[in-house]
Amino acid sequence: MKKIKQYQVVIVNLDPTIGSEIKKTRPCIVISPDEMNRHLNTIIIAPVTSKSKSYPTRVAIEERGNQNWVVIDQIRTIDKRRIVKTGSNLTQEDINRVKEVIKETLVD
Repeated sequence: MKKIKQYQVVIVNLDPTIGSEIKKTRPCIVISPDEMNRHLNTIIIAPVTSKSKSYPTRVAIEERGNQNWVVIDQIRTIDKRRIVKTGSNLTQEDINRVKEVIKETLVD
């Protein structure tokens, strides 16, 4: 498998899911640090959706010319075998906004 980097877009098969968890094979943002990504068989991701209301835990990004949202409230740890494909990295501006919302959401 290709090297996985923090803030990279990866296509992930999130099924099977339960209840309100985000489903399907979809783009996700790698949140886990590179050190962890190199040495563990798991990574931490935040799913991306094209349909969302403007919640404080959602970060608007543009992906392939379309408005999407990084869903910080659905961060989860997955096995790397769920990754279907690796893609580009977020822009520095998007990375900064994602970091900000993670801090606001998870760190008091």
